[in-house]
Amino acid sequence: MDRNEKIAFALLMVLGTLIASAGQLAFKFGVDYSAISVPFILLGFVLYGLSMLLYLFVLGRAHLSWTYSFTGLTYLFTNVLAFVILNENVTPLRWIGIVIIAAGAAIVGRS
Repeated sequence: MDRNEKIAFALLMVLGTLIASAGQLAFKFGVDYSAISVPFILLGFVLYGLSMLLYLFVLGRAHLSWTYSFTGLTYLFTNVLAFVILNENVTPLRWIGIVIIAAGAAIVGRS
């Protein structure tokens, strides 16, 4: 895999993890407040499906050990969405853990 392919695949993986995190947010909206909202749950499944298609596309062209490391970014994106959109409290210790996970994904992504 040349450098340009690696960059393109990395961007696809980041996009895929963003979409998966948006799917988590949709699931949360779909089951929140003791009322199940089927449209949000269906949206969550669609977003997860799209994320999986991107993952499978990249996985078919790159090493599993490299590709899978990007899924750790969902911790970062999901917590940011929960903090910003849902106004959830994310503790400093959790942020430290998330930064460590994101740094690990970045290190593996560069390898």
